[in-house]
Amino acid sequence: MRTGISTACLYPLEVEKSLEKLLSMDFKVFEIFFNTFSELSPAFLKQLQKLLRGTEACIKSIHPFTSGMEGILFFSEYRRRVDDGLDFYKRYFEAACALEAEILVLHGQKGYQAGKLTEDDYVERYLRLFWLGKSYGITVAQENVNQYRSESAAFVSRMKEKTGGECAFVLDIKQAVRAGEDPYAMCRAMGDRLVHLHINDNAPGADCLLPGRGEMDFRRLCAMLRETGYQGDCVIEVYRDNFAGLEELRPAKAFVSRLCAEFS
Repeated sequence: MRTGISTACLYPLEVEKSLEKLLSMDFKVFEIFFNTFSELSPAFLKQLQKLLRGTEACIKSIHPFTSGMEGILFFSEYRRRVDDGLDFYKRYFEAACALEAEILVLHGQKGYQAGKLTEDDYVERYLRLFWLGKSYGITVAQENVNQYRSESAAFVSRMKEKTGGECAFVLDIKQAVRAGEDPYAMCRAMGDRLVHLHINDNAPGADCLLPGRGEMDFRRLCAMLRETGYQGDCVIEVYRDNFAGLEELRPAKAFVSRLCAEFS
């Protein structure tokens, strides 16, 4: 298990500038959060590849900037749009392949309570995207996200069962806390299909802090991860307003690195 970080931590700084700054802080494992269409172009991807050259760093995962639209693209009642959505997401899979990434993070369906899509429909649409990703060698991993269908551990458990294990998950601690869910219960629900971790901390009145700044029992979490045979990494993901200066990322990195060392 390695320590990583998402370029989203420095948003709205541009992706390439974020990557460059984080590389200078000796981060080696990254999640790239794409923010617009042009960042999927071959020319831009070559720019990221150039930054990585000779650094021994790698891109573990990518995050679509269209995550807020996935309910419309894949999980609405308008079936034709699913085909078009799948066709568009090929661009993300191609970008992931160019960067040698392994995972695409999926948010899924927002506002699901008001929709007419059933859980079985959701699973069917997810599997189409999952299998398409597999054809590129990319794992489409469902993240637990507040206000999305995936916000509850109960749904995650059912999704795992309904897919027959043909699924993958991303655990985001802050998203579980925001949804009023127990992050440990979410981890348990994802079980052996958990492939990626967005690590952050929390405390009463603060649902998103840098790791080591709050009250999260990470040793308990690591014990659960060990039980499930977790083979992924720990990727720091917070928002830019969760820390004052870039130097604050260094102790967070050190904290997560110690956890990873203990896990190993």
